[in-house]
Amino acid sequence: MSWPDGAVGVVELPDGRRVRGRGLRDPVPLGPRPTFGVYLLNRPPQPFEWDYRWIKWRDFATPTDPREAIDVLRDAYTRAQTERVEIACAGGTGRTGTAIALLAVFAGIRPETAVAWVRTHYRRRAVETPWQRRWIASVGIGTQR
Repeated sequence: MSWPDGAVGVVELPDGRRVRGRGLRDPVPLGPRPTFGVYLLNRPPQPFEWDYRWIKWRDFATPTDPREAIDVLRDAYTRAQTERVEIACAGGTGRTGTAIALLAVFAGIRPETAVAWVRTHYRRRAVETPWQRRWIASVGIGTQR
């Protein structure tokens, strides 16, 4: 039950798992709905029709609780093997790009190249701040498989 080829915002990780990144300010893309979502916002999101988790994460920052964020993103990565997983923040670039970069690290990308990878495969401006880049590097070192 993966995302179909060519679906809007879908990124294929190096190990073949697919996740959809998007901004919540934009309408939900046409096509299949997620079966699980991770929402990276300062406030809890409005309820969704599907299973989801909220990570408290201010815009242009890193997660308020990094350990919880890693656990939730690890779960999203695992679920992406058999489910349609969506990762989203308000605009879909900084926080979403940071989370997808970490998923790429889980999938085997080296932490020091994860930002370049996500900018090539998702959005060219993904991971907007130096502290988001540093967070990926610091977390990635201990989470590679």
